[in-house]
Amino acid sequence: MKYEFNPTIPIYLQIMEEIKRQIVSGERGPGDKIESVRELAQFMGVNPNTMQRAFAELEREGLMYTERTAGRFITTDSVLISRIKEESVRSKVAEFVVLMQKSGFTKADIIRLVEGFMEDSNE
Repeated sequence: MKYEFNPTIPIYLQIMEEIKRQIVSGERGPGDKIESVRELAQFMGVNPNTMQRAFAELEREGLMYTERTAGRFITTDSVLISRIKEESVRSKVAEFVVLMQKSGFTKADIIRLVEGFMEDSNE
């Protein structure tokens, strides 16, 4: 499967965001083994050097770690995973609010729309 990447954002950052999404959604659990650089690069249709850069940054952030002979794994630090999840959600909410405000919606309009959406999604 080849991923569709946004040409205006560096690919390694998009890969990092996808892996973070997988971690916070539970698709990749704490302690899960990560595919090799080459395997995941081929799967996503990117250069292995790009994948290596994404992995290195995720390790630097503490979301992944390497065991010398066993490979790479997702962190088992549940506090870090929770923090990343909250940061991710806050970022998406901020983008949404800014877009709505630029579109002329007031705070009350935004709250009403979100509440309506939440009611519709509970049905």
